[in-house]
Amino acid sequence: MRGLFLAVFALLIVAGDSGRYIPQLIANALSVIQPINDSEGLTPASSSNNDAPNVSTPLATQTDTDEALALLWIAAKQGSKDAQATLLQQFEAAYNAKFSSTRGIEQATATYYLEKLVNLENADAAWLLYQILGEEGASQRFMRLAALGDVAEAQLAFAMSTESPEKREKWLVRAASQQYLPAQAALADWYLLHGQQHLAKPLLAATATLDMQSAFKYARLLWDEGEHQQAKEHFTFAAKQGHAQAEKALEAVQLYTPYTLGQLASQPTPPTWLDNPDCLQRIQPFATSLATIMRAHSLYSSFKADTRLQALSICLAKPIWLQADALNCHPNYQNTGVLGCNITPLSNIAKKHKFSHAVVVSEQGKANVQNGVMYLDISDAYSVFVHELAHFAGFADEYPIGRSMANKLCDEDGISDFMPPNLIVDSEYWYAPHKTVEGWLAIDPNTIIARAKTCSVLGKNSYKPSRRITFMEHHDSGVIPPLYLVLWQQQLEKENAQRPISMNFFQAFHRNGNQKEAAHWLAEYETFNGQ
Repeated sequence: MRGLFLAVFALLIVAGDSGRYIPQLIANALSVIQPINDSEGLTPASSSNNDAPNVSTPLATQTDTDEALALLWIAAKQGSKDAQATLLQQFEAAYNAKFSSTRGIEQATATYYLEKLVNLENADAAWLLYQILGEEGASQRFMRLAALGDVAEAQLAFAMSTESPEKREKWLVRAASQQYLPAQAALADWYLLHGQQHLAKPLLAATATLDMQSAFKYARLLWDEGEHQQAKEHFTFAAKQGHAQAEKALEAVQLYTPYTLGQLASQPTPPTWLDNPDCLQRIQPFATSLATIMRAHSLYSSFKADTRLQALSICLAKPIWLQADALNCHPNYQNTGVLGCNITPLSNIAKKHKFSHAVVVSEQGKANVQNGVMYLDISDAYSVFVHELAHFAGFADEYPIGRSMANKLCDEDGISDFMPPNLIVDSEYWYAPHKTVEGWLAIDPNTIIARAKTCSVLGKNSYKPSRRITFMEHHDSGVIPPLYLVLWQQQLEKENAQRPISMNFFQAFHRNGNQKEAAHWLAEYETFNGQ
């Protein structure tokens, strides 16, 4: 702080010079700081005499330097651009030297004068001050400094540091309006996040040829608007720059084509499962956009490569890409709090393609399974798919479930109705269902019965056949014990252990009053379950 005190004191002393001729003020200051500049290979902004002889000049003292800075400030205040530039040069050199003692300028002194320069609307001073103070030190007062300095880099930095949505958008707009590409890309992201694609599009168009991320996002917007050829060009550009998602997008549009429901009804039935007695579950994935077909294809590829599940009698078909208006999906479908769709438009396809279960990948929503239909969104990992796939076979969650479901599952009578292969509860004499425990021990007599968290919301005990945290408790743990794979296959072989999509169709058509279709799908359900 000593330097700051001297700077202020010097400013008071030299205030009497304020009426002097500006070039004389600058010359007086440069006579002191010139040796410092020469020693570091710098030339003051106002110095143009390259022919001056080299004269050995003693290094300035701290007081001399402070007086020189004060003189420069007085000249700067009177409108001298040269004085402002020389001050900035001194402070930037001191900042680059980490305010070492050899410069004679302390950080507090630089901050003091830079704030004065900012008040003169010096943009470079605002940015240097932000660099010196850092994000944390400047965040509370930088809005004013950025507004006065109008520095695009600083405005973007402030926008990204604030937690206020209104302030963030305001400063992103200010920075982007100066044609600052990073700010334009950030503002485009902001608009996309808030579903304002029409505002994001022109910003992405401006940055698409310079930034692979912008190119990818711009291509996505173009594709959704039907500009497929132009979209492919931008996907290709981004892919060549190393953008992994762009590469996947190109792969998806080469492998899949969007179909209308009418077109699909006329497509031939996939032969893989009609002729294969091991296809005890015939699962058909669906997607309704480029983003969702990319995710569906990724899930399909991961399943085909998953050696853990290859012995199971599950057949997964290649995804079908439906046109965007084919299904009505919502992240809070019918106020259930989870992702869901009106799946009745799939009924004619199901009649021809003979799938027993479906997977619908949508843009967003909570993953779940409803009577033979799995709902996923584009953020769900493959591990979520495997977890939900086990629900198709009747497995229960091993994490704490909601009270409504717990009331049905977590007592001796209720669990006997569901018969999950991986869960039991306390009964008066032993465990319930007895048959489930006997099945575990028949497969592996050394099975360890461990506490599960399923029924904890009711304060009741539940148990699973493993001490490990399995994929039914934490999907991303990746642990599928060998016993669970045996139980999974056994469930697939039990005709009445599953709820196929036919039950979903029956319920939907029955609610809609279409009793003819409801009767058809009830008969399909009974056939599937061997009734």
